[in-house]
Amino acid sequence: MTDQQTPRDGENPEAPEDGAHRAAPGRARPAPHEESAAEIARENSARSVTEPAEAREADAAEQAHQQQVSEDVNDPERVRRLIAEYRREHGLPEDAVESPRAGADAKGAFAGDHREFDLVVRGRSVSCGDHFAPREIGVRDGRIVAVEPLGAGLRGREVVELAEDETLLPGLVDTHVHINEPGRTEWEGFASATRAAAAGGVTTVLDMPLNSVPATVNVPALEYKRLFARNNAFVDVGFWGGAIPGNKPHLRELHDDGVFGFKCFLLHSGVDEFPHLEADEMEEYLAEIKTFDSLMIVHAEDSRAIDRAPHPEGDVYENFLKSRPRGAENLAIAEVIERTRWTGARSHILHLSSSDALPMLATAKRDGLDITVETCPHYLTLLAEEVPNGATAFKCCPPVREVGNRELLWEGLIDGTIDFIVSDHSPSTLDLKDLENGDFGVAWGGVSSLQLGLSLIWTEARRRGVDLGRVVEWMSTRPAQRAGLRTKGKLALGYDADLVVFAADDAFVVDAGKLHHRNPITPYQGKALSGRVRRTFVRGRAVDFETPRGRLIRRGES
Repeated sequence: MTDQQTPRDGENPEAPEDGAHRAAPGRARPAPHEESAAEIARENSARSVTEPAEAREADAAEQAHQQQVSEDVNDPERVRRLIAEYRREHGLPEDAVESPRAGADAKGAFAGDHREFDLVVRGRSVSCGDHFAPREIGVRDGRIVAVEPLGAGLRGREVVELAEDETLLPGLVDTHVHINEPGRTEWEGFASATRAAAAGGVTTVLDMPLNSVPATVNVPALEYKRLFARNNAFVDVGFWGGAIPGNKPHLRELHDDGVFGFKCFLLHSGVDEFPHLEADEMEEYLAEIKTFDSLMIVHAEDSRAIDRAPHPEGDVYENFLKSRPRGAENLAIAEVIERTRWTGARSHILHLSSSDALPMLATAKRDGLDITVETCPHYLTLLAEEVPNGATAFKCCPPVREVGNRELLWEGLIDGTIDFIVSDHSPSTLDLKDLENGDFGVAWGGVSSLQLGLSLIWTEARRRGVDLGRVVEWMSTRPAQRAGLRTKGKLALGYDADLVVFAADDAFVVDAGKLHHRNPITPYQGKALSGRVRRTFVRGRAVDFETPRGRLIRRGES
Protein backbone atom coordinates (compact mmCIF):
# COMPACT_ATOMS: atom_id res chain seq x y z
CA MET A 1 0.00 0.00 0.00
CA THR A 2 1.42 3.37 -1.01
CA ASP A 3 0.58 6.78 0.42
CA GLN A 4 -1.40 7.75 -2.69
CA GLN A 5 -4.73 6.40 -1.41
CA THR A 6 -7.76 8.02 -3.05
CA PRO A 7 -10.49 9.20 -0.63
CA ARG A 8 -13.55 6.98 -0.62
CA ASP A 9 -17.17 7.90 -1.17
CA GLY A 10 -18.49 10.11 1.58
CA GLU A 11 -15.04 11.32 2.61
CA ASN A 12 -14.22 15.01 2.42
CA PRO A 13 -10.76 15.44 0.89
CA GLU A 14 -10.63 19.21 0.78
CA ALA A 15 -12.01 21.00 3.83
CA PRO A 16 -9.59 23.27 5.75
CA GLU A 17 -8.53 22.84 9.39
CA ASP A 18 -7.23 24.49 12.53
CA GLY A 19 -9.85 27.16 13.08
CA ALA A 20 -8.41 29.19 10.22
CA HIS A 21 -11.60 28.97 8.23
CA ARG A 22 -15.26 28.83 9.15
CA ALA A 23 -18.30 28.91 6.88
CA ALA A 24 -20.47 31.97 6.37
CA PRO A 25 -23.54 31.99 8.63
CA GLY A 26 -26.92 31.58 7.04
CA ARG A 27 -25.71 29.94 3.84
CA ALA A 28 -27.00 26.48 2.97
CA ARG A 29 -24.10 24.12 2.40
CA PRO A 30 -23.82 21.02 0.22
CA ALA A 31 -22.64 17.68 1.53
CA PRO A 32 -18.87 17.68 2.29
CA HIS A 33 -17.89 15.57 -0.71
CA GLU A 34 -19.74 17.96 -3.09
CA GLU A 35 -17.76 21.06 -2.13
CA SER A 36 -14.72 22.24 -4.05
CA ALA A 37 -11.57 23.33 -2.24
CA ALA A 38 -12.15 26.94 -3.30
CA GLU A 39 -15.76 26.92 -2.04
CA ILE A 40 -14.70 25.47 1.29
CA ALA A 41 -11.90 28.01 1.67
CA ARG A 42 -14.20 30.94 0.83
CA GLU A 43 -17.05 29.81 3.05
CA ASN A 44 -14.93 28.82 6.01
CA SER A 45 -12.81 31.98 5.94
CA ALA A 46 -15.98 34.07 6.19
CA ARG A 47 -16.58 32.72 9.68
CA SER A 48 -13.99 35.12 11.03
CA VAL A 49 -16.31 38.11 10.53
CA THR A 50 -18.24 39.59 13.42
CA GLU A 51 -21.70 38.05 13.48
CA PRO A 52 -24.66 40.37 14.10
CA ALA A 53 -27.28 39.37 16.63
CA GLU A 54 -29.76 38.43 13.91
CA ALA A 55 -27.31 35.80 12.66
CA ARG A 56 -27.55 33.74 15.84
CA GLU A 57 -30.26 31.47 14.49
CA ALA A 58 -28.21 30.84 11.39
CA ASP A 59 -25.23 30.16 13.64
CA ALA A 60 -27.22 27.58 15.57
CA ALA A 61 -28.29 26.01 12.29
CA GLU A 62 -24.67 25.87 11.19
CA GLN A 63 -23.69 24.09 14.41
CA ALA A 64 -26.47 21.60 13.82
CA HIS A 65 -25.14 21.11 10.28
CA GLN A 66 -21.65 20.44 11.59
CA GLN A 67 -22.98 17.93 14.09
CA GLN A 68 -24.87 16.12 11.35
CA VAL A 69 -21.80 16.05 9.11
CA SER A 70 -19.76 14.67 12.01
CA GLU A 71 -22.30 11.97 12.73
CA ASP A 72 -22.49 10.97 9.07
CA VAL A 73 -18.77 11.00 8.28
CA ASN A 74 -17.60 9.43 11.55
CA ASP A 75 -20.44 6.92 11.95
CA PRO A 76 -18.84 3.73 13.36
CA GLU A 77 -20.93 1.43 11.16
CA ARG A 78 -19.94 3.37 8.05
CA VAL A 79 -16.27 3.15 9.06
CA ARG A 80 -16.57 -0.59 9.71
CA ARG A 81 -17.82 -1.00 6.16
CA LEU A 82 -14.81 0.98 4.90
CA ILE A 83 -12.51 -1.26 6.93
CA ALA A 84 -14.08 -4.42 5.49
CA GLU A 85 -13.79 -2.99 1.96
CA TYR A 86 -10.14 -2.05 2.51
CA ARG A 87 -9.30 -5.52 3.78
CA ARG A 88 -11.01 -7.20 0.85
CA GLU A 89 -9.20 -4.98 -1.64
CA HIS A 90 -5.81 -5.64 -0.05
CA GLY A 91 -6.27 -9.30 0.85
CA LEU A 92 -5.92 -8.71 4.58
CA PRO A 93 -7.32 -11.03 7.24
CA GLU A 94 -10.05 -9.67 9.50
CA ASP A 95 -7.73 -9.05 12.45
CA ALA A 96 -4.88 -7.42 10.49
CA VAL A 97 -3.96 -4.02 11.89
CA GLU A 98 -0.19 -3.67 11.88
CA SER A 99 2.72 -5.72 10.66
CA PRO A 100 5.41 -7.05 13.00
CA ARG A 101 8.51 -4.92 12.81
CA ALA A 102 12.15 -5.46 13.48
CA GLY A 103 13.31 -4.19 16.82
CA ALA A 104 11.16 -5.76 19.49
CA ASP A 105 12.04 -5.68 23.17
CA ALA A 106 15.62 -6.00 24.27
CA LYS A 107 14.81 -9.15 26.27
CA GLY A 108 16.68 -7.98 29.32
CA ALA A 109 20.12 -7.84 27.71
CA PHE A 110 22.00 -4.91 29.28
CA ALA A 111 25.57 -3.77 29.79
CA GLY A 112 26.77 -6.91 31.52
CA ASP A 113 26.04 -9.03 28.43
CA HIS A 114 29.23 -9.16 26.32
CA ARG A 115 27.81 -10.75 23.18
CA GLU A 116 28.28 -8.88 19.91
CA PHE A 117 25.86 -5.98 19.45
CA ASP A 118 23.69 -5.38 16.41
CA LEU A 119 24.96 -1.80 16.25
CA VAL A 120 27.69 0.15 17.98
CA VAL A 121 27.95 3.93 17.69
CA ARG A 122 31.11 5.68 18.89
CA GLY A 123 31.58 9.41 19.22
CA ARG A 124 33.28 12.17 21.16
CA SER A 125 29.99 14.02 21.69
CA VAL A 126 27.11 11.81 22.79
CA SER A 127 24.02 13.07 24.61
CA CYS A 128 24.10 11.93 28.24
CA GLY A 129 21.07 13.67 29.70
CA ASP A 130 22.20 17.13 30.81
CA HIS A 131 25.65 16.96 29.17
CA PHE A 132 27.60 15.51 26.25
CA ALA A 133 30.52 13.12 26.66
CA PRO A 134 32.69 10.65 24.70
CA ARG A 135 30.72 7.40 24.66
CA GLU A 136 30.06 4.11 22.90
CA ILE A 137 26.46 3.00 22.52
CA GLY A 138 25.62 -0.69 22.11
CA VAL A 139 22.29 -1.67 20.54
CA ARG A 140 20.60 -5.07 20.53
CA ASP A 141 17.09 -5.93 19.34
CA GLY A 142 16.26 -2.27 18.84
CA ARG A 143 17.14 -1.14 22.36
CA ILE A 144 20.15 0.55 23.94
CA VAL A 145 21.77 -2.13 26.08
CA ALA A 146 25.21 -0.62 26.69
CA VAL A 147 26.53 2.90 27.31
CA GLU A 148 30.28 2.89 27.90
CA PRO A 149 33.15 5.40 27.83
CA LEU A 150 34.75 5.90 24.44
CA GLY A 151 37.51 3.32 24.07
CA ALA A 152 35.60 0.49 25.72
CA GLY A 153 35.85 -1.48 22.49
CA LEU A 154 32.25 -2.63 22.14
CA ARG A 155 31.92 -5.02 19.19
CA GLY A 156 29.05 -4.80 16.76
CA ARG A 157 27.90 -6.29 13.47
CA GLU A 158 27.59 -2.67 12.35
CA VAL A 159 29.84 0.05 13.75
CA VAL A 160 29.29 3.77 13.19
CA GLU A 161 32.16 6.12 14.01
CA LEU A 162 31.02 9.72 14.35
CA ALA A 163 33.05 12.41 12.62
CA GLU A 164 34.71 15.11 14.68
CA ASP A 165 31.92 17.58 13.89
CA GLU A 166 29.05 15.18 14.70
CA THR A 167 26.99 14.76 17.85
CA LEU A 168 24.75 11.82 18.73
CA LEU A 169 21.29 12.87 19.92
CA PRO A 170 18.19 10.93 20.94
CA GLY A 171 15.55 10.97 18.23
CA LEU A 172 13.14 13.87 18.51
CA VAL A 173 9.56 13.26 19.63
CA ASP A 174 6.96 15.38 17.82
CA THR A 175 3.58 15.04 19.50
CA HIS A 176 1.74 17.46 17.18
CA VAL A 177 1.62 16.31 13.55
CA HIS A 178 -1.29 16.38 11.08
CA ILE A 179 -0.70 13.50 8.65
CA ASN A 180 -4.21 13.67 7.11
CA GLU A 181 -4.42 10.10 5.80
CA PRO A 182 -6.91 8.66 4.90
CA GLY A 183 -9.14 11.19 3.23
CA ARG A 184 -6.80 14.13 2.55
CA THR A 185 -3.64 12.34 1.48
CA GLU A 186 -3.00 14.93 -1.22
CA TRP A 187 -2.21 17.30 1.68
CA GLU A 188 0.15 14.83 3.37
CA GLY A 189 0.30 11.08 4.03
CA PHE A 190 2.08 8.63 6.30
CA ALA A 191 4.91 7.92 3.85
CA SER A 192 5.70 11.55 2.99
CA ALA A 193 5.25 12.83 6.56
CA THR A 194 7.40 10.17 8.18
CA ARG A 195 10.13 10.54 5.56
CA ALA A 196 10.21 14.25 6.37
CA ALA A 197 10.28 13.43 10.08
CA ALA A 198 13.24 11.09 9.70
CA ALA A 199 15.13 13.61 7.56
CA GLY A 200 14.70 16.13 10.36
CA GLY A 201 15.79 13.80 13.16
CA VAL A 202 12.25 13.07 14.39
CA THR A 203 11.90 9.36 15.20
CA THR A 204 8.46 9.38 16.87
CA VAL A 205 5.36 11.30 15.78
CA LEU A 206 1.89 11.40 17.30
CA ASP A 207 -0.78 11.98 14.67
CA MET A 208 -3.63 14.40 15.29
CA PRO A 209 -7.21 13.08 15.11
CA LEU A 210 -8.53 15.56 12.53
CA ASN A 211 -7.93 16.35 8.87
CA SER A 212 -8.07 12.66 8.17
CA VAL A 213 -11.50 11.40 7.13
CA PRO A 214 -13.01 9.92 9.22
CA ALA A 215 -11.69 11.76 12.26
CA THR A 216 -10.21 9.59 15.00
CA VAL A 217 -13.21 9.88 17.32
CA ASN A 218 -14.11 6.20 17.78
CA VAL A 219 -12.33 2.85 17.69
CA PRO A 220 -13.31 1.91 14.12
CA ALA A 221 -11.87 5.21 12.84
CA LEU A 222 -8.64 4.51 14.73
CA GLU A 223 -8.47 1.01 13.27
CA TYR A 224 -9.09 2.38 9.78
CA LYS A 225 -6.30 4.92 10.13
CA ARG A 226 -3.88 2.25 11.35
CA LEU A 227 -4.57 0.21 8.22
CA PHE A 228 -3.25 3.07 6.09
CA ALA A 229 -0.24 3.67 8.35
CA ARG A 230 0.84 0.07 8.86
CA ASN A 231 3.18 -0.28 5.86
CA ASN A 232 3.98 3.39 5.25
CA ALA A 233 5.76 4.57 8.41
CA PHE A 234 9.48 5.38 8.28
CA VAL A 235 9.44 6.35 11.99
CA ASP A 236 7.33 5.21 14.93
CA VAL A 237 3.77 6.56 14.85
CA GLY A 238 1.18 6.87 17.61
CA PHE A 239 -2.25 8.46 17.62
CA TRP A 240 -4.33 10.99 19.52
CA GLY A 241 -8.07 10.53 19.85
CA GLY A 242 -10.58 13.30 19.32
CA ALA A 243 -13.07 14.80 21.78
CA ILE A 244 -16.13 16.18 19.99
CA PRO A 245 -19.78 16.68 20.95
CA GLY A 246 -21.50 13.34 21.36
CA ASN A 247 -18.47 11.02 21.47
CA LYS A 248 -17.93 10.91 25.22
CA PRO A 249 -19.03 7.23 25.32
CA HIS A 250 -16.18 6.42 22.91
CA LEU A 251 -13.37 7.98 24.95
CA ARG A 252 -12.67 5.04 27.26
CA GLU A 253 -12.68 2.60 24.32
CA LEU A 254 -10.17 4.74 22.44
CA HIS A 255 -8.02 5.00 25.56
CA ASP A 256 -8.06 1.22 25.99
CA ASP A 257 -7.08 0.83 22.32
CA GLY A 258 -3.94 2.89 22.87
CA VAL A 259 -4.50 6.54 22.00
CA PHE A 260 -2.22 8.90 23.92
CA GLY A 261 -4.97 11.32 24.93
CA PHE A 262 -7.69 13.44 23.38
CA LYS A 263 -7.72 16.65 21.39
CA CYS A 264 -10.51 19.21 21.49
CA PHE A 265 -11.09 22.67 20.05
CA LEU A 266 -12.76 25.61 21.76
CA LEU A 267 -13.73 27.13 18.42
CA HIS A 268 -14.59 25.77 14.99
CA SER A 269 -11.83 23.36 14.00
CA GLY A 270 -12.08 24.26 10.34
CA VAL A 271 -13.54 20.88 9.31
CA ASP A 272 -17.19 20.15 9.95
CA GLU A 273 -16.61 16.51 10.82
CA PHE A 274 -14.65 17.60 13.91
CA PRO A 275 -16.95 20.00 15.85
CA HIS A 276 -15.64 21.97 18.80
CA LEU A 277 -16.56 21.68 22.47
CA GLU A 278 -17.99 24.54 24.45
CA ALA A 279 -16.20 25.21 27.75
CA ASP A 280 -18.86 23.42 29.80
CA GLU A 281 -18.62 20.39 27.51
CA MET A 282 -14.85 20.42 27.84
CA GLU A 283 -15.22 20.36 31.62
CA GLU A 284 -17.55 17.36 31.33
CA TYR A 285 -15.05 15.55 29.12
CA LEU A 286 -12.17 16.43 31.44
CA ALA A 287 -14.07 14.85 34.31
CA GLU A 288 -14.66 11.76 32.18
CA ILE A 289 -11.03 11.23 31.13
CA LYS A 290 -9.84 11.82 34.69
CA THR A 291 -11.53 8.53 35.62
CA PHE A 292 -8.95 6.68 33.50
CA ASP A 293 -6.07 9.18 33.85
CA SER A 294 -5.91 10.34 30.26
CA LEU A 295 -4.78 13.72 28.91
CA MET A 296 -6.81 16.46 27.21
CA ILE A 297 -4.89 18.57 24.70
CA VAL A 298 -6.65 21.78 23.72
CA HIS A 299 -6.62 24.19 20.79
CA ALA A 300 -7.28 27.20 22.97
CA GLU A 301 -8.76 30.16 21.13
CA ASP A 302 -12.05 31.75 22.16
CA SER A 303 -14.64 31.86 19.37
CA ARG A 304 -16.42 34.89 20.83
CA ALA A 305 -13.27 37.01 20.72
CA ILE A 306 -12.53 35.96 17.17
CA ASP A 307 -16.13 36.56 16.06
CA ARG A 308 -15.76 40.16 17.22
CA ALA A 309 -12.36 40.71 15.65
CA PRO A 310 -11.85 42.41 12.26
CA HIS A 311 -12.24 40.42 9.05
CA PRO A 312 -8.89 39.03 7.83
CA GLU A 313 -9.40 39.49 4.08
CA GLY A 314 -6.66 40.83 1.83
CA ASP A 315 -2.94 40.39 1.36
CA VAL A 316 -1.78 42.49 4.34
CA TYR A 317 -0.56 40.26 7.17
CA GLU A 318 -1.39 42.82 9.86
CA ASN A 319 -5.07 42.48 9.00
CA PHE A 320 -4.92 38.75 9.52
CA LEU A 321 -3.02 39.21 12.79
CA LYS A 322 -5.78 41.50 14.10
CA SER A 323 -8.35 38.84 13.23
CA ARG A 324 -6.72 36.37 15.67
CA PRO A 325 -6.01 38.57 18.72
CA ARG A 326 -3.99 37.46 21.73
CA GLY A 327 -7.09 37.95 23.81
CA ALA A 328 -8.74 35.02 22.05
CA GLU A 329 -5.97 32.75 23.29
CA ASN A 330 -5.87 34.31 26.73
CA LEU A 331 -9.60 33.82 27.33
CA ALA A 332 -9.54 30.21 26.17
CA ILE A 333 -6.43 29.33 28.16
CA ALA A 334 -8.05 30.81 31.26
CA GLU A 335 -11.01 28.48 30.67
CA VAL A 336 -8.73 25.46 30.34
CA ILE A 337 -6.88 26.37 33.53
CA GLU A 338 -10.02 26.77 35.60
CA ARG A 339 -11.75 23.67 34.24
CA THR A 340 -8.55 21.72 34.93
CA ARG A 341 -8.55 23.15 38.45
CA TRP A 342 -12.20 22.21 39.06
CA THR A 343 -11.92 18.66 37.72
CA GLY A 344 -8.40 17.76 38.81
CA ALA A 345 -7.78 16.35 35.33
CA ARG A 346 -4.63 16.46 33.20
CA SER A 347 -4.53 19.05 30.41
CA HIS A 348 -2.18 20.49 27.84
CA ILE A 349 -2.22 23.77 25.86
CA LEU A 350 -1.38 23.35 22.20
CA HIS A 351 0.73 25.72 20.05
CA LEU A 352 0.97 28.71 22.42
CA SER A 353 1.54 31.93 20.52
CA SER A 354 0.38 34.58 23.02
CA SER A 355 3.04 35.47 25.57
CA ASP A 356 0.32 37.27 27.56
CA ALA A 357 -0.86 33.88 28.82
CA LEU A 358 2.48 32.97 30.43
CA PRO A 359 1.84 34.52 33.86
CA MET A 360 -1.44 32.67 34.40
CA LEU A 361 0.10 29.41 33.17
CA ALA A 362 2.99 29.87 35.59
CA THR A 363 0.51 30.52 38.41
CA ALA A 364 -1.48 27.40 37.50
CA LYS A 365 1.67 25.32 37.70
CA ARG A 366 2.64 26.84 41.04
CA ASP A 367 -0.85 25.96 42.27
CA GLY A 368 -0.14 22.33 41.47
CA LEU A 369 -2.38 21.90 38.43
CA ASP A 370 -1.36 19.09 36.08
CA ILE A 371 -1.13 21.34 33.04
CA THR A 372 1.59 21.66 30.43
CA VAL A 373 2.10 23.87 27.39
CA GLU A 374 3.89 23.65 24.08
CA THR A 375 4.97 26.15 21.48
CA CYS A 376 6.23 25.73 17.92
CA PRO A 377 9.27 26.68 15.83
CA HIS A 378 7.32 29.28 13.83
CA TYR A 379 6.43 31.24 16.98
CA LEU A 380 10.06 31.17 18.11
CA THR A 381 11.73 32.05 14.80
CA LEU A 382 9.35 34.12 12.65
CA LEU A 383 8.16 37.71 13.16
CA ALA A 384 4.91 39.37 12.13
CA GLU A 385 6.85 42.49 11.19
CA GLU A 386 8.77 40.53 8.54
CA VAL A 387 5.88 38.74 6.81
CA PRO A 388 5.65 40.09 3.23
CA ASN A 389 2.32 41.09 1.75
CA GLY A 390 0.55 38.09 0.27
CA ALA A 391 2.99 35.57 1.78
CA THR A 392 0.33 33.06 2.81
CA ALA A 393 2.96 30.40 3.54
CA PHE A 394 3.31 32.23 6.88
CA LYS A 395 -0.37 31.88 7.80
CA CYS A 396 -1.14 29.67 10.79
CA CYS A 397 -3.64 29.71 13.62
CA PRO A 398 -2.89 31.05 16.19
CA PRO A 399 -0.73 33.43 14.17
CA VAL A 400 2.94 34.35 14.20
CA ARG A 401 3.12 37.51 16.35
CA GLU A 402 5.42 40.47 16.94
CA VAL A 403 9.06 40.52 18.01
CA GLY A 404 8.33 41.44 21.63
CA ASN A 405 5.95 38.51 21.90
CA ARG A 406 8.58 36.15 20.48
CA GLU A 407 11.19 37.25 23.00
CA LEU A 408 8.80 36.59 25.88
CA LEU A 409 8.05 33.10 24.53
CA TRP A 410 11.76 32.35 24.63
CA GLU A 411 11.87 33.58 28.23
CA GLY A 412 8.95 31.26 29.00
CA LEU A 413 10.83 28.33 27.53
CA ILE A 414 14.00 29.06 29.43
CA ASP A 415 12.23 29.52 32.78
CA GLY A 416 10.16 26.35 32.27
CA THR A 417 6.69 27.86 31.93
CA ILE A 418 6.59 26.44 28.39
CA ASP A 419 7.38 22.74 28.59
CA PHE A 420 8.44 21.78 25.08
CA ILE A 421 8.53 22.51 21.34
CA VAL A 422 6.69 20.57 18.62
CA SER A 423 5.99 21.31 14.98
CA ASP A 424 2.18 21.55 14.59
CA HIS A 425 2.95 20.35 11.07
CA SER A 426 -0.29 21.32 9.33
CA PRO A 427 0.16 21.02 5.57
CA SER A 428 -2.24 21.59 2.70
CA THR A 429 -2.20 21.58 -1.07
CA LEU A 430 -0.73 24.62 -2.81
CA ASP A 431 -4.10 25.80 -4.12
CA LEU A 432 -5.50 26.03 -0.59
CA LYS A 433 -2.69 28.44 0.27
CA ASP A 434 -4.20 30.82 -2.33
CA LEU A 435 -0.74 31.58 -3.70
CA GLU A 436 -2.12 33.31 -6.80
CA ASN A 437 -3.98 35.98 -4.81
CA GLY A 438 -2.16 35.92 -1.46
CA ASP A 439 -5.39 36.52 0.45
CA PHE A 440 -4.87 35.78 4.15
CA GLY A 441 -8.63 35.59 4.64
CA VAL A 442 -8.95 32.69 2.21
CA ALA A 443 -5.65 30.81 2.49
CA TRP A 444 -5.35 27.67 4.56
CA GLY A 445 -3.80 28.27 7.98
CA GLY A 446 -0.94 25.91 8.68
CA VAL A 447 2.87 25.72 8.54
CA SER A 448 4.79 22.72 7.21
CA SER A 449 8.00 22.40 9.21
CA LEU A 450 8.32 18.79 10.33
CA GLN A 451 11.66 18.31 8.58
CA LEU A 452 13.16 21.63 9.70
CA GLY A 453 12.31 21.95 13.39
CA LEU A 454 15.64 20.89 14.92
CA SER A 455 17.70 23.14 12.64
CA LEU A 456 15.31 26.07 13.12
CA ILE A 457 15.40 25.89 16.90
CA TRP A 458 19.14 25.20 17.10
CA THR A 459 19.88 28.17 14.83
CA GLU A 460 17.88 30.50 17.07
CA ALA A 461 18.97 28.89 20.35
CA ARG A 462 22.71 29.11 19.74
CA ARG A 463 22.33 32.80 18.81
CA ARG A 464 20.86 33.27 22.28
CA GLY A 465 23.54 31.27 24.06
CA VAL A 466 21.25 28.29 24.70
CA ASP A 467 23.09 24.98 24.49
CA LEU A 468 22.15 21.93 22.45
CA GLY A 469 21.26 19.98 25.59
CA ARG A 470 18.34 22.32 26.30
CA VAL A 471 17.12 21.91 22.73
CA VAL A 472 17.15 18.12 23.16
CA GLU A 473 15.21 18.48 26.39
CA TRP A 474 12.57 20.67 24.72
CA MET A 475 12.22 18.61 21.54
CA SER A 476 12.75 15.05 22.74
CA THR A 477 12.83 14.35 26.47
CA ARG A 478 9.91 16.47 27.67
CA PRO A 479 7.40 15.70 24.92
CA ALA A 480 8.14 12.00 25.40
CA GLN A 481 7.54 12.32 29.13
CA ARG A 482 4.24 14.16 28.76
CA ALA A 483 2.92 11.68 26.22
CA GLY A 484 3.93 8.75 28.42
CA LEU A 485 6.52 7.38 26.00
CA ARG A 486 8.66 5.61 28.55
CA THR A 487 11.34 4.33 26.14
CA LYS A 488 11.73 7.50 24.04
CA GLY A 489 13.53 10.79 24.49
CA LYS A 490 16.89 9.73 25.96
CA LEU A 491 20.05 7.81 25.13
CA ALA A 492 19.96 5.51 28.15
CA LEU A 493 19.86 1.82 29.02
CA GLY A 494 16.58 0.18 28.09
CA TYR A 495 15.46 3.01 25.80
CA ASP A 496 14.68 2.52 22.12
CA ALA A 497 17.74 3.01 19.95
CA ASP A 498 16.31 6.08 18.21
CA LEU A 499 19.48 7.92 17.28
CA VAL A 500 20.27 11.09 15.35
CA VAL A 501 23.67 12.01 13.96
CA PHE A 502 23.67 15.80 14.03
CA ALA A 503 26.31 18.20 12.67
CA ALA A 504 25.68 21.34 14.69
CA ASP A 505 27.94 23.61 12.59
CA ASP A 506 26.89 22.36 9.16
CA ALA A 507 24.94 25.18 7.49
CA PHE A 508 22.44 24.95 4.64
CA VAL A 509 19.82 27.03 2.86
CA VAL A 510 16.22 25.82 2.87
CA ASP A 511 14.92 24.68 -0.51
CA ALA A 512 11.25 23.69 -0.35
CA GLY A 513 11.64 21.54 -3.45
CA LYS A 514 14.12 19.29 -1.65
CA LEU A 515 11.99 18.67 1.44
CA HIS A 516 10.13 15.38 1.84
CA HIS A 517 6.84 17.13 2.66
CA ARG A 518 4.27 16.35 0.00
CA ASN A 519 3.64 19.98 -1.00
CA PRO A 520 6.68 22.20 -1.64
CA ILE A 521 5.83 25.28 0.37
CA THR A 522 7.43 26.70 3.50
CA PRO A 523 7.81 30.14 5.08
CA TYR A 524 11.48 29.27 5.53
CA GLN A 525 12.27 29.16 1.81
CA GLY A 526 15.77 30.58 1.26
CA LYS A 527 16.55 30.83 4.98
CA ALA A 528 20.09 29.92 6.08
CA LEU A 529 20.10 27.48 9.00
CA SER A 530 22.72 25.91 11.24
CA GLY A 531 22.74 22.22 12.03
CA ARG A 532 22.10 19.35 9.68
CA VAL A 533 20.78 15.86 10.41
CA ARG A 534 23.12 13.44 8.65
CA ARG A 535 21.72 10.06 9.70
CA THR A 536 18.67 8.85 11.59
CA PHE A 537 18.22 5.44 13.24
CA VAL A 538 14.86 4.11 14.40
CA ARG A 539 15.17 1.23 16.89
CA GLY A 540 18.76 0.71 15.81
CA ARG A 541 18.18 0.61 12.06
CA ALA A 542 19.21 3.40 9.70
CA VAL A 543 16.36 5.04 7.84
CA ASP A 544 17.02 4.55 4.12
CA PHE A 545 13.91 6.49 2.95
CA GLU A 546 12.97 3.55 0.73
CA THR A 547 11.85 0.79 3.10
CA PRO A 548 9.42 1.88 5.84
CA ARG A 549 10.33 0.12 9.10
CA GLY A 550 8.59 2.32 11.66
CA ARG A 551 6.16 0.77 14.11
CA LEU A 552 2.68 1.77 15.15
CA ILE A 553 2.81 2.40 18.88
CA ARG A 554 0.17 2.44 21.60
CA ARG A 555 -0.01 4.21 24.92
CA GLY A 556 1.70 2.09 27.55
CA GLU A 557 3.60 -0.07 25.07
CA SER A 558 6.59 2.15 24.34
